[in-house]
Amino acid sequence: MFEDLKPHLIELRKRLFISVLAIIVCFFVCFSFWKIILEFICIPLNNVLPQGSKIIFTKIQEPFFTAMKVALFAGFLLALPIVFWQFWRFVEPGLYENEKKLVIPFVLSATCMFLLGAAFCYYFVTPIAFGFLVNFSEGAFEALPSIAEYVSFFTKLVLAFGVGYELPVVIFFLAKLGLVDDKMLMNNLRVAILIIFIFAAIMTPPDVFSQFLMAIPLIGLYLASILIAKKVNPAAKDEEDSESDDDE
Repeated sequence: MFEDLKPHLIELRKRLFISVLAIIVCFFVCFSFWKIILEFICIPLNNVLPQGSKIIFTKIQEPFFTAMKVALFAGFLLALPIVFWQFWRFVEPGLYENEKKLVIPFVLSATCMFLLGAAFCYYFVTPIAFGFLVNFSEGAFEALPSIAEYVSFFTKLVLAFGVGYELPVVIFFLAKLGLVDDKMLMNNLRVAILIIFIFAAIMTPPDVFSQFLMAIPLIGLYLASILIAKKVNPAAKDEEDSESDDDE
């Protein structure tokens, strides 16, 4: 059994190595501009901070490790096409010839959807979420947020939206492989909505607006995925027709 898995493990190691190497290279590129990237990341927080408040650091090593985290985050986003390309190369041997031709659409769509989710989070979600959290105390406390905690929170939120927006891409290829169809997705709509709201509650700040700002687009993407699956894998309709013929 292990001998059968060994070639796949070797291939997986190769693809992971290339992906990690690409992220490391992009990390060093982004590290040269970490101040510019950090200023861009801090805009949503700076826009809602009360007058006189500022972002601080509380530990000596905090600025350095924050710079590294910012560069790593930006490097990961920059290396996304290579990461998705390597993922495709890993699963490619199990695909048919006509499916292997979808590599470019997969890489482009997966990258664009991830960045679309990240952009939606940055421009629409973070202003509302940070505004609620910073002003919740209504002046009872002085806002002096730690830069390390903010960057960790920000990156977690952006990555969550990026991953969530991959849903149509994942559904498309699962349908292309015949693993899901529109009927299956429709039958599990309630479960999917429940999972989406749980995911949104875990990954977003503890305010209802932020959770809905994440959950509602994901539900919309799930509904769009049903239409995608119906077009890509119409077997469910054929099965439904055959079942009705059998009943007659």
